[in-house]
Amino acid sequence: MTAWDLPAPLHGLGAALAIGLLIGLERGWHQRDLSEGARVAGLRTFALTGLLGGVLGSLAPTFGPWPLVAGLVALALLMAVAYVRSAQATGGLSATTSVALLLTLALGAYASSGAIALALAAAVVATVLLNLKPTLHGWLRQIKHRELTAALQLLVLSVVILPYLPNAGFGPYAALNPYALWWAVILIAGLSLAGHFAVRIAGPRRGLLWTGMLGGLASSTAATLALARRARQQPALADAAAMGTLAASAMMFLRMAVLLGAIHPPLLRTYGAALVFTGAAMAGLSLWQWRHLAVPPPDSDEGVAQIPPFDLSTALGFGAFLAAMAVLMPAARDWLGHGGIYGLAAVSGLADVDATAISIARLQAADGLPVPAAVTALGLVTLANMITKATIAWVTGGARLGRAVASGYALCMLAGALVLALLVMAG
Repeated sequence: MTAWDLPAPLHGLGAALAIGLLIGLERGWHQRDLSEGARVAGLRTFALTGLLGGVLGSLAPTFGPWPLVAGLVALALLMAVAYVRSAQATGGLSATTSVALLLTLALGAYASSGAIALALAAAVVATVLLNLKPTLHGWLRQIKHRELTAALQLLVLSVVILPYLPNAGFGPYAALNPYALWWAVILIAGLSLAGHFAVRIAGPRRGLLWTGMLGGLASSTAATLALARRARQQPALADAAAMGTLAASAMMFLRMAVLLGAIHPPLLRTYGAALVFTGAAMAGLSLWQWRHLAVPPPDSDEGVAQIPPFDLSTALGFGAFLAAMAVLMPAARDWLGHGGIYGLAAVSGLADVDATAISIARLQAADGLPVPAAVTALGLVTLANMITKATIAWVTGGARLGRAVASGYALCMLAGALVLALLVMAG
């Protein structure tokens, strides 16, 4: 007979004992320097408690839940007495070991009910959490009240409000989708919060660079707004914010190349070189700025913690901008007709690159648009989006950031246009 041929109740009891040993090992290690009898509960107590939970749980099919309830109540009373005596003797007020012992009893009973895998998984998670006490307490000491408030606001936006918004079009052209627009609000808030913590952890130089790169993978426009807001709050970080903005736009060109390659590879072969070259130029310029960026004064990084990681009005304003563009884009299509693709591309590029690039690629793939016209439309989309982001940087982040971003865009876009012109002339 192998171990797996044993009766099912023995499997549950074995798992219950293992759970007690696992949690007791962690608790016992932290209390290893205490003298014998000074510990509220050690390795043996936890092992016996886990086994007791397994026994009580195995009685449930015959006697119902009452044996387990009685065991939990008795253990809770016993731990309450031990807690009071320990607090009087040492002055400590931690109830972690008492709660861990109650959890051990409950998980032992859960394992004996047949849910061995889930009970063991919960025990492992509990043990990891118990062992992470120094790390978790260190994080708590570093988190500021405004940061905690911002994180809770983001949870309200994404968990409380978003799931209950209708995912359907309303208004003119059925262009207003509350669910999609609220996602944009969450994106702005999340990027701002992530950028705030990136700056705190990695410092103003590396933090804003990573904010731009990672934010650009999701939305370079949203990343630009978040970085511009940071530059407005802390003018000393304007150059670092410009570096991050260029990095975000470099990621946008990479994203466009991937989309075109997935939708219509022949169009990528025509326009891809210009995309890759422009994106590489922006990435190179961003890295060059990062290497030569002067480190802000020491007090500027400390001021980051005093600035709200994001404000709801900024995120809502960005959502309102996208809502307006969602209505204006189909309106421009109707005004300009089928022959006004260039105008539509320029207008839609003010708010979004990806959706317009996909539409152009699909239209060209269906022979509804010549390659030169498709390339021109893609160029207009890109140019319009660059203008939008430069404007956001200038208006939101100030003239210093606006000049740095606009000049960087101009140099890189000019280089990309020259490459595209050479490719067109080469046939």
